[in-house]
Amino acid sequence: MLQTVEAVIERDGSVRLLEPVELPESRRALVTVLPEAADEPDGSANALLSEAALSDWNREEEEQAWAHLQ
Repeated sequence: MLQTVEAVIERDGSVRLLEPVELPESRRALVTVLPEAADEPDGSANALLSEAALSDWNREEEEQAWAHLQ
């Protein structure tokens, strides 16, 4: 199962996790470098990161379930 953890990458390249993570053994990880909030006033990076989590809602069954509210 994938787990997302917020982190900060220091100028020297070291990665500092902002919350504790317990793993049974070493794991591989992918790191996405986000723009500073000031560089991105429209929040598009947050929208891209949320897209995968919300993909389950983009189905015909979901549209039908919520149609009565439109």
